[in-house]
Amino acid sequence: MELWLKALHIIAVIAWMAGMLYLPRLFVYHADAPAGSAMSETFKIMERRLLKTIINPSMILVFLTGPILAYLTGYWQAHWLHVKFALALGLGGLHGYFARSVRMFATDANERSARFFRILNEVPTVLMILIVILVVLKPF
Repeated sequence: MELWLKALHIIAVIAWMAGMLYLPRLFVYHADAPAGSAMSETFKIMERRLLKTIINPSMILVFLTGPILAYLTGYWQAHWLHVKFALALGLGGLHGYFARSVRMFATDANERSARFFRILNEVPTVLMILIVILVVLKPF
């Protein structure tokens, strides 16, 4: 059972990260598209569907399976896992900001530049790298 749960957790993490890496890239292009244009309307659909069908469900699975795995494996008291949870919560906060950005773009109310989203696109990558290092090396 534990291995199936771990497999589900890893699959959910991969799906969540794929969306968290792709969505801000869509924002980069959407920020440059004229409001009301066909291109802008297409980005709105893509962003909404990505968020609702991939990113949100996979994040929920990550936050359901992760603590259960921590308990079952006995790692819930490990300091490296506490840091990992904090980083995952940071990723969850970024997820919330991305969801807000989807709503802002949907109403043509975005005020951020493509450059802003290009820089923001690196944050999930950095968090992912730190989380993977913690999980694999368990440094403390």
